[in-house]
Amino acid sequence: MSEELINNNIEQPETNDQSNKSCVENHKGRCYKLSSFDWLKDVSAIHNFPDIVEVRFKNTRKGFFHNSNGLNLAESDIVAVEASPGHDIGIVSMTGQLVREKLRDEGIDYRNHEFKKIYRKAKQADIDKWKEAVDLENTTMFRARKIAENLKLEMKIGDVEYQGDKTKAIFYYIADDRVDFRELIKVMAEEFRVRIEMRQIGARQEAGRIGGIGSCGRELCCSAFITNFVSVTTSAARYQEVSLNPQKLAGQCGKLKCCLNYEVDAYLDAQEDFPDTSKPLNLKEGKAFHQKTDVFKRLMWYSINTEKGQSIICISVDQIKEIIEMNEKGEIPEKIKGVEESSIASVIEYQNAVGSESLTRFEDTPTQSRNNGKKKKFRPKGRNFKKNE
Repeated sequence: MSEELINNNIEQPETNDQSNKSCVENHKGRCYKLSSFDWLKDVSAIHNFPDIVEVRFKNTRKGFFHNSNGLNLAESDIVAVEASPGHDIGIVSMTGQLVREKLRDEGIDYRNHEFKKIYRKAKQADIDKWKEAVDLENTTMFRARKIAENLKLEMKIGDVEYQGDKTKAIFYYIADDRVDFRELIKVMAEEFRVRIEMRQIGARQEAGRIGGIGSCGRELCCSAFITNFVSVTTSAARYQEVSLNPQKLAGQCGKLKCCLNYEVDAYLDAQEDFPDTSKPLNLKEGKAFHQKTDVFKRLMWYSINTEKGQSIICISVDQIKEIIEMNEKGEIPEKIKGVEESSIASVIEYQNAVGSESLTRFEDTPTQSRNNGKKKKFRPKGRNFKKNE
């Protein structure tokens, strides 16, 4: 795959205007999240909501703006919006009724809330100036890191975002403790001749801005589509019966992996009727203590300490409920029929769906292996070799 084709496959918004399209092609290094899916666009019976639109900027920064001029805006249009000071350039990411639903989810009353305005669709002069501002971001970030190092500040500047009119720059940084960067702002304001804004971010946000490949082999979720980071706790791993190994549970940011939250609800729903495992079961052989659980097969493993040693028995959830009811009545079951391991294990064989990815495709064919174990010498064509060569 050529370099040009790879660059074109980078996620970029599609535009109808030719000038907007050329602008997007010139911003391949600009990181944008995936657009929101408008599941209401084909529903014609609902009331339209054209006054408020959502505009996205670099990375996860988004905002709601008032379309006071009644512009005919669609998703992926590049617009000039009100900023403080001056104006900023962003891309429309959501319009219509879906904006109202999102405002409701975030608890914003659009009737009483004061939104910033959309000035106009971006002109070619706005786009050119925006491109110049974007080209300065990397050099500004490296220079700002050097300045912070000279001032001996315990912080790391991870990203810089210029405003569309080049009058303001946002510096995103991470730090373990509180940082006094008053002197840093003075030096950077003199160096870059723009208004400085410092924003502290967490380790997850920094990983999302830098990007990378996760242990699953895919692009990091935080850099691909996650915009709102939800706290992840070790209880999510416990519900899924995942080993509490910090090295396996932690992502590249050093925090617990965001994907631990993906399937927690399914596990919680499946475990709604599961019995309490904190108390041991009273069996005829002795007390049985819980060891592990297979949630979706509804099986539990218990260990029993007997005179011959420790034994492991697999019991179904329904049978455990019956045993607990008997124990509460003071009864002890005579004999427990556990689930056999042979009926639990399911062998999944490898199936080659393509047919050309065999692991032995580079080995000798059967006809070659039967050639008396002799291999033919390689002789380039077009040349004559003597026997003694």
